Amino acid sequence: MSQLFDLSGQVAVVTGVRRGIGAGIALALAEAGADIVGVSATLEESGSVVQKVVEQTGRRFTPYRADFSDRIAVKRLTDDIATHHGTVDILVNNAGDIRRSPAVDYPDEDWDHVLEVDLTAQFLLARDLGRRMVERRRGKIIFTASLLSFQGGINIVAYTAAKSGVAGMTKALANEWAAHGVNVNAVAPGYIETDNTAPLRADPARFKAISDRIPAGRWGTPADIGGAVVFLASSAADYVHGVTLPVDGGWLGR
Repeated sequence: MSQLFDLSGQVAVVTGVRRGIGAGIALALAEAGADIVGVSATLEESGSVVQKVVEQTGRRFTPYRADFSDRIAVKRLTDDIATHHGTVDILVNNAGDIRRSPAVDYPDEDWDHVLEVDLTAQFLLARDLGRRMVERRRGKIIFTASLLSFQGGINIVAYTAAKSGVAGMTKALANEWAAHGVNVNAVAPGYIETDNTAPLRADPARFKAISDRIPAGRWGTPADIGGAVVFLASSAADYVHGVTLPVDGGWLGR
């Protein structure tokens, strides 16, 4: 049974890897045997915390820095990865950004930025690295969606639009690529203890309201998301296509 989840010898690209959910995913994949190509807009050239924890598992970590709001930089990233790493077995499209404002005052530049980083860059990476997977007839692509792929949220209209788009893109790519041996799925994290949720956790009333609604009785951690990604990246999920898997402590079932 353990061989179902064995990723030994595989190369996994993880974006948004520097901290939070991305770092948790990278560590989980490394513990399952994968070498990590880590990407972030602010990732250190060497010696990052995530690099150290991955290398402690005995796996390789190769860092890349890319600005996901810059399409030329995203294209350069995919070219560099293809040149230096050849076969990519797993792509975890996790990078994202969030900007909060009431919809009536939401700035055009914030809308453009969030849609570019959270949706367009995700498609470009999936398209360019997925093309090679389709040619090889093998690969796993996992997006990071959100509870906002299912719900509306408050004061995060661009983020909600982007994450709803990620859920739709997951299904669309799965429809095209499943027959070519490429699995495209997504995880939808619930309320996870990360920098993005720090403003919510700093508001006592909001923190209590959210916590009281989570059936599991706690906020999630990056490790909770990592386990789900390992499943979707493994041969245990070979017949799973086009799914957005909530990892939310039961939030959506409430």
